[in-house]
Amino acid sequence: MSNHSELDLNLENLFQPAWAQGKAETNKFEKFTGNEGVKPERRFSDKPGERRAPRRDGAGAGGGGGERRGAPSRGGGAKFGDRQGGNFRGGNDRREEQRERPEPLAPLPELNVAFIPEERGVEQLARQIKVTGRAYPLFQIALLILDKAERYSVQLTAKRKNDPSAQKIFVCALDDSPWTSEDEAVAHVLKNHFATFYQAERTATEPPKGVYTFVAQCGMSGAILGPPNNHDYQNQLRKLHTEKFSRMPFDMFKARVKIVKDEAVVKKWIEEQSFKTEFVCLNVPEPLTLPTMEAVEQHFRATHKDSIIKPVEAHTVAGLPSRTLRCGGLQRLIRAEWEHQKFFPLPIATKLSQQFAHHGLSFFKVNKTVTHVSVARPQYLDIESSPVSDGIKRIVEFINATPKCTRKKLVEALAPTPKTTPAVPAPVTVTEGDAASKSAESAKPTAPAPTPEQTAVMVDLHWLIHQGAVLEFADGRMETAKKPAPKPVKAEKKSVEKPAAETAAPVETALETAVETVAEISPITDAPSVETTPAS
Repeated sequence: MSNHSELDLNLENLFQPAWAQGKAETNKFEKFTGNEGVKPERRFSDKPGERRAPRRDGAGAGGGGGERRGAPSRGGGAKFGDRQGGNFRGGNDRREEQRERPEPLAPLPELNVAFIPEERGVEQLARQIKVTGRAYPLFQIALLILDKAERYSVQLTAKRKNDPSAQKIFVCALDDSPWTSEDEAVAHVLKNHFATFYQAERTATEPPKGVYTFVAQCGMSGAILGPPNNHDYQNQLRKLHTEKFSRMPFDMFKARVKIVKDEAVVKKWIEEQSFKTEFVCLNVPEPLTLPTMEAVEQHFRATHKDSIIKPVEAHTVAGLPSRTLRCGGLQRLIRAEWEHQKFFPLPIATKLSQQFAHHGLSFFKVNKTVTHVSVARPQYLDIESSPVSDGIKRIVEFINATPKCTRKKLVEALAPTPKTTPAVPAPVTVTEGDAASKSAESAKPTAPAPTPEQTAVMVDLHWLIHQGAVLEFADGRMETAKKPAPKPVKAEKKSVEKPAAETAAPVETALETAVETVAEISPITDAPSVETTPAS
């Protein structure tokens, strides 16, 4: 399936420049001009006897400068009650007033939305970072995860937990779909899982008496409501408005109902009224038949609702199903949060950093701005005082001296590939059966094996990267960890010694005050005298 391919992220390809990422997808609309299906415009002709196309400026075929209907006259004066002067509200303006205005959208549900990266994809990313040793920008990885729904899941949680008035999530146990209200969840079950609980049975009844020549029909859905003078007409009208057009004002919906005098439509309504639909309850201990859908809904709420629809404070939806939720409010909420995080993916980057830290990766900032994830944090290596090999010193010195240094430049400079003259192979007799396989193998380019010197350089570089002494970024650029700036020395506070007389005076005063307070609270006769000695 495509889920596996979309979940697998190859950081080596995704962080390459655009020209190196392979051939771009072909434009499916490159041959589309926008004029398909439009009749070509007639060309003007000045030849006598040929019909000329009307001019765009409103002039007739005869070349007269006729004015457009409704345009103000060239004389500047208004005519017929200033109809052309602009003060009279014509038919177009009245039609614009009658045009339907879209109703404002309902407020978004008060729920928290969090995008959680898939653990299997994060584990694969962590493995790639450990193998390559490169440092990748954390926020760019977060944006790559948000690009594909297969790479994350959506977690919905209530903003105020343990609060009866807070927005809750209602989950249908039959398909694990979330809803913002219990009524929406019940309507969803009765529409999509009706056969699990009930079975509709039609039985013939006596057709309606009388002669009917016209019926009322909904102009939007085509539902036949019956004659307006029928006793059940108002009930059918209210029921259709509640089920399908509840967001439209009832008067506007009623204005869309039309009277149809077609015999086929009238006959169809009579045939529908000649049958009675009843609903047999399933999965119940005793047989029960319900006459209407209203009775079915009441029975479902009383019998099955508590076991099928459960209120929860948190629910997690997979990435792909989150884009096609049947609850309109939740779908708009997830879309709004997705667009917000595409602009600044701080929440998903925070969750991603927690998952990366669990796999043993480290984080650091470049120029105190861009957060990167790597196998190790930058650690300055002082090659003058640290006991390191000559090969490591050469690598560090070359990277410091070479701007925008890469692995290729490093290997070519420290361990260049020796130029050798290719040896002429001896003629070998090849049978016809092996000719095709030999030619196919010779067509594949083979990379030369690294020399021992190149292997030693790569081993030392691998050690430097995993120690944090060398940083290799996503674009292949390498830098050494900078020497930390010395910490500023804090000025020590000088303690000034006070004379003994100054320190003894407050102590003596405090002891005298304490003795006086005790004497006032509990006067004692012949109380012993308290001698105070100044503290030396």
